[in-house]
Amino acid sequence: MRTGSIRALSPRGFHTVRYVEWGEADNPEVLFCVHGLTRNGRDFDRLARALAADYRVICPDVVGRGASDWLANKLDYGYPQYLTDLVALIARSGAEQVDWLGTSMGGLIGLMLAAQPNHPIRRLVLNDVGPLIPKESLERIAAYVGAPQVFDTREDFELYARAIWAPFGLTSDGEWQDLLAHSGRRTGDGRWAFNYDPGIAEPFRQMAMADIDLWPLWDRIRCPTLLLRGETSDVLPRSVAREMTTRGPKARLVEFPNCGHAPALMNAEQIATVRDWLTTAETA
Repeated sequence: MRTGSIRALSPRGFHTVRYVEWGEADNPEVLFCVHGLTRNGRDFDRLARALAADYRVICPDVVGRGASDWLANKLDYGYPQYLTDLVALIARSGAEQVDWLGTSMGGLIGLMLAAQPNHPIRRLVLNDVGPLIPKESLERIAAYVGAPQVFDTREDFELYARAIWAPFGLTSDGEWQDLLAHSGRRTGDGRWAFNYDPGIAEPFRQMAMADIDLWPLWDRIRCPTLLLRGETSDVLPRSVAREMTTRGPKARLVEFPNCGHAPALMNAEQIATVRDWLTTAETA
């Protein structure tokens, strides 16, 4: 594993976006793995390790998360900024085309990129997200993202985290330890908080006031697409997932049992599903 960073531009100046990278540095086969709203690139350690023989795997911390900088103006946290930053990182990679795996927010970024003319996305994997997200699920997420959660001890932090992330469907304590290892940060007074800028909640709360409807973008996508869904997901209703198999890129749908939003992609079955599809899906 290697670490790297780029300097990216926002309306208020430059900020640093950091990433981890797996596999051979000169491998022309490049896979981007992009995390969900409150997560970070280390979520993909197990998946990236499994794919490192086939790919150069790049796992960024989207601005405001993990090791990347926090933005001064919290209203700048939004998809225009995320797209700008990650296009810059694709350019840094030197790859003309990349495969893209995105969980939730990371999937929406990939969807938006793949809908553009002359986009660089060769294959697209969407983890528990689609072009229609119900308002009710956005409200649920907004309720905990915006809460100023600070914990006196690491144990208290982990107890709360295990409760809110139970829908990830983690199947062993080892998976939990891997997830939690990079999920918390020490505050200035020695307590514990989540490893993201609480300010990401400000624009998200505005977005949560209505359904997200991106069907027009979905219908423009033509690259091979794999759609992963947690069995009890409220962010990707089964009806939406099924419709995604009949429109646009006509995604292949795989549903994982015993999880909701969003599958962690840490266990052997989930990793094998992703690896097998990426290595067999034909491109134009």
